[in-house]
Amino acid sequence: MTEEKVILVNEQDEPIGLMNKLEAHEKAVLHRAFSVFVLNSKNEIMLQQRAHHKYHSPMLWTNTCCSHQREGETNIQAGTRRLYEEMGFKTELKELFHFIYKAPFDNGLTEHELDHVMIGYYNDEPQINPEEVETWKWMCIEAVRQDMIQNPNIYTVWFKIIFDEFYHYLEDHKL
Repeated sequence: MTEEKVILVNEQDEPIGLMNKLEAHEKAVLHRAFSVFVLNSKNEIMLQQRAHHKYHSPMLWTNTCCSHQREGETNIQAGTRRLYEEMGFKTELKELFHFIYKAPFDNGLTEHELDHVMIGYYNDEPQINPEEVETWKWMCIEAVRQDMIQNPNIYTVWFKIIFDEFYHYLEDHKL
């Protein structure tokens, strides 16, 4: 199996090339990514715990799903694809905003991403992919915020950054 490539971008989100995913994370090169937040009718976020055998951030809690767009894929297509691959369901997604962040991992890799943040709504249970996800739960937005302060080490580095942006977006836009 060939390694997945990520789309390298400039700060205006214009594609400038492709690179193997691991190499991009080793070299901390800016690339396109996305993060999906799925909420239910109680305004709770579906969180996933990353599978125990993942090569980075295993067993840490994070947003519903996140990954990288493939060449020729729109942000929404990528989010829909990955949500189904990881969580086993489809729902309509809407892109909210994007921003750039850089987050180093303990293992020497670095996320340097132009991240497109999307939202969707779903009220049923997911059919998680055990290759990607250990378990999942619904959690109210304010409880996530408080738990990140009390237990920061149980969340992925990027989720702490992305959640803060998402939280402030919700405050500003009253979604």
